[in-house]
Amino acid sequence: MLSFEDAQRLASRLRDELGRAIIGQQAVVQEILTVFVAGGHCLLRGVPGLAKTLLIKTLAQAVDLKFNRIQFTPDLMPSDIIGTEVIEEDRATGRRDTRFIPGPVFANLILADEINRTPPKTQAALLEAMQEYQVTVNGMRFPLERPLFVLATQNPIEQEGTYPLPEAQLDRFMFNIVIDYPSFAEEQRILTATTGDDEPVITPVATAADIEAMRHLVREVPAASNVIEYALRIVRASRPGGTAEDGVPPAVRQWVKWGAGPRAGQALIVGAKARALLDGRAVASPDDIRAVALPVLRHRVLLNFQAEADGIDADQIVGRLLEAVPAP
Repeated sequence: MLSFEDAQRLASRLRDELGRAIIGQQAVVQEILTVFVAGGHCLLRGVPGLAKTLLIKTLAQAVDLKFNRIQFTPDLMPSDIIGTEVIEEDRATGRRDTRFIPGPVFANLILADEINRTPPKTQAALLEAMQEYQVTVNGMRFPLERPLFVLATQNPIEQEGTYPLPEAQLDRFMFNIVIDYPSFAEEQRILTATTGDDEPVITPVATAADIEAMRHLVREVPAASNVIEYALRIVRASRPGGTAEDGVPPAVRQWVKWGAGPRAGQALIVGAKARALLDGRAVASPDDIRAVALPVLRHRVLLNFQAEADGIDADQIVGRLLEAVPAP
C-alpha cells in the first residue's frame, strides 16, 4: 500500500529523472505527470522538435514500463495498431489454427505521433483501448495491462492532408496540452547539452504497481462539496443553451457552438486531486480546478464560425469562463 508521503517522494523522483533529459518545459512536465498519475490520457500539441517523443520515452524509462511509438500515416490500418490474427499450419499434422499477434497498443506508454494524419477509422482503433483497457478482434476481447497511458501529438502547422479528431475521440483525452518554444536560456542549455557526447542516464524509480497505487491514491484525495460544485458550474457555464441558473456568460452564447459534457467535470475534479497530490497537499482546492481548467476544456469547447471570424480561440473562452464563474 502506497502512503501519501511515499507518493510525494515518488512524484519528486519522477520529476528529477525527467529533468535529466528534458530542459525547461516545467509546466508541460507537471501537466503530463498530473494526467499520468490520474490514469488519464493526453493530447499534446506543438511544432516539431520540442522533445515530445523524448518526454514520453523518458517517462517510460523512469517508470520501467513498456513503451511503443505509433507513427500515424494516411495508410495506417486499425490492425496496425491493435494487432491481427494469422493462420498457422502445423506441418506435421496439417492442422491450421489462428493466432493473434498483438499490435503496438499492447504496451503501458504509447506515443500516438501525429494522430490527425490518419483517417477516423484508424483513429477510432484507440477508442476502446483508451476507455475500456481492452481491444476486440473478431469478437474476441484481449485485456490490456495497466497502467495504460496514451500520449497523442498533433502538429498545429501543417493541416493539409490531415483528419481532425472527432469530438467523441477528443473527449477521451483528459488534457489537451500545448507545448511552446523554450526560453532563450533554456534553448541555450538544450543546444549545449545535446550537441556533446554525453547522454543522460535515466534510472527507473517506480514500478507499474507503484503507478497504479498512485492512481488509486489520487481518487482518495478529498474534494469538498463547494470544490465539486465549482467544477460543475464551470462546465455548465460552457454550454450556450444553458439556463439562467447556469450563469452562461455572453461570450459563450456568442461564440460557442457546443459546450463541455459531464466527462469534462470528471476530468476537472480528478485533475485537481492529482495536482494537489503532486504538490504535497492532501485536499483539492478551487485553485487546483482553475489550474487544470485550460487543458481540460480547450478541446471540449466547440466554437462557431463567428468565433473564427472574430479571431477568438478556445483558450480565450476558457479564460472568460473562469472570470464569469466565481470561485468559492
